[in-house]
Amino acid sequence: MTSRTVTLLDVARAAGVSKSTVSDALQGSGRVAEATRDRVRAVAQQLGYHPNSAARRLRRASTGAVGLHLPATATRLDYYMNLAFGAVERAQEDGLDMVLLAPSGAAGGRIASRVDGLLLIDPEPGDSAVPGLLDAGVPVVTGERYLGPATGPSGAVVCDNAASLTALLDHVTERGARRPALLAPSGSSAWATALRATAKSWGRAHGVAVTLRTVPFAATPAEAEAATRALLAADPAVDAVICAPDGSAPGVLRAAAALGRKVGTSSATTASGTSSAPTATTASSATGTSRETGTGRASDGTGRTHEADQTEGSRTEGSRSEGSEFGRPGRTDAAAGPVGAGLLVASCVDGTAVRSAEPPVTAVDLHPAAYGRACAELLCDILAGRAAPDTVRRHSWSLETRASTGPPG
Repeated sequence: MTSRTVTLLDVARAAGVSKSTVSDALQGSGRVAEATRDRVRAVAQQLGYHPNSAARRLRRASTGAVGLHLPATATRLDYYMNLAFGAVERAQEDGLDMVLLAPSGAAGGRIASRVDGLLLIDPEPGDSAVPGLLDAGVPVVTGERYLGPATGPSGAVVCDNAASLTALLDHVTERGARRPALLAPSGSSAWATALRATAKSWGRAHGVAVTLRTVPFAATPAEAEAATRALLAADPAVDAVICAPDGSAPGVLRAAAALGRKVGTSSATTASGTSSAPTATTASSATGTSRETGTGRASDGTGRTHEADQTEGSRTEGSRSEGSEFGRPGRTDAAAGPVGAGLLVASCVDGTAVRSAEPPVTAVDLHPAAYGRACAELLCDILAGRAAPDTVRRHSWSLETRASTGPPG
């Protein structure tokens, strides 16, 4: 390994410490034990590490700006635009300008010469720009954790995405759903990974078959519509669809209308006239709140979680028609399943598209503008010495129940 290829991350791995600890040890700053400082310096010397010249210049003088890196698909998503505006507003309160980085990113050294710190929102391990930005020699705060191989950032602001999806699954089953499905986001971001894992674990824990169908991280309404049509054809017993990508819910509603499914009522309600679930109270999570209480869970008792790729066209194992599911004959359509059967629809991300849909869609409000502010605030606090490196802060969400999941039973 030559001096030109050795980075802070290389030193951190070799010394068995975090990248921020290496930075503090080599700069003689921070709260680093003397023994650790000596070990880091020895490892750096052994590897032939030389500090980035741009980073050294940055430590001597502030540029008065911070950088913002968003996912490549962010420019067409309402969530990220609101988040960006919140981040810009908060940075300006500390006298900092916000520089929006190109999706492809730039070399860390060049970035470090132009900004005091960086915000990386929903960083994907597969994003080739992220490792260089994490190793740019400036404080970095991520919106959600980075799950890649690089040493972690200087700080992070995280949502409890497992809890928010759990709240949605609890909600639709409390409204009578017996076979929920998730249009799960592809990719390896912390958000996408948490949603897919939660759907599986929730299904196992509750004895409810959850069908997973993977769609693009930023699926369009047309892609969501196609995925929903395929989903309902493959498993006609599905009576609730939770879509993850921002703004994709209208596509689910279009698919439901085209297939003759009645949005806002569950199949259990359609079959019996009322929800069969007993009354219960929905508890708020530690990091989010529910705006409304509903009714208890209904289980189909299979105890299985079903996964289906977006391109699959066959029915998943264990799916049943309305007649076999609820013990009475029902008119069915080969592509749609039970004609006139109920379908609950919900979204993992709130926004203009779901609020203005017909019917309005139940969704998790992640409060993106406030989230952007929180990310920028943590970066400002680290730059000003008001927060220690490696700080992790939590951001709250709320469940907004609307007509797409019907009134309480």
